[in-house]
Amino acid sequence: MKCLNNLSDQQLIHMYMDGDADALSTLVMRYKDKIYTSIYLLVKDKYLAEDIFQDVFIRVIDTLRGGRYTDEGKFLPWAMRIAHNMCVDHFRKVKRSPSIKTSDDRDIFEVLNFSEAGADQRMMQSQSHERVRKMIDLLPEDQREVIIMRHYADLSFKEIADLTKCSINTALGRMRYGLINLRKMMVEKQIAL
Repeated sequence: MKCLNNLSDQQLIHMYMDGDADALSTLVMRYKDKIYTSIYLLVKDKYLAEDIFQDVFIRVIDTLRGGRYTDEGKFLPWAMRIAHNMCVDHFRKVKRSPSIKTSDDRDIFEVLNFSEAGADQRMMQSQSHERVRKMIDLLPEDQREVIIMRHYADLSFKEIADLTKCSINTALGRMRYGLINLRKMMVEKQIAL
C-alpha cells in the first residue's frame, strides 16, 4: 500500500482527479476531525452533524469530478466554507437560527483524538472540554462562530472573515469579545480548567 500522507493537498487532489480513490481517502482522513467538529459545534446534534459531514464530502467529490475546484492549495478553507454554508442552509430550511442555550450532549469530544492517557487524566480532560464547550454555547452567535472556526477548525482570520462575510477587523473583534466573555464566565463561576 502506498503512503500518501506526505503528499500535499494539491497533489492528492490531482491524484484523485486522475482516478486514485485512495488519494481522496487520505484527504478526508487528514481533515475529518476539524470539519466534523466545526459542523457539530454549529448544529449541536451528532446525527445531523454526521449527515452534513457526509453531504460536504459528496459536494467536494462532485466539484472535483466536475473539474470546478479552483482553490489551489486551499483545500481545508474551501471544505470548511462548504460545511459552513451547508449548516447555514440547514438552519434556513428549518427556519430557525442556531440556539445559544447549553446542550446536555456530552459526546462532542468523541471525535477528537487525545493522546493515550490514564483514565483519571482522560476524565479530567473531558470535564474541562465540557466546561469550555458549555461556556462557548452561552456566547452570542457571532462570537461563538468565530471561536469555533479559529480554535476547532484552525482557520485564519482572513478565512473566517470570508466565510462570515465580514471584515478581518470585525472577525478579530468578535474573537476578542468572545474571549473576554469566556474569561468573565470563568471568573463568575470560579472555573479552573
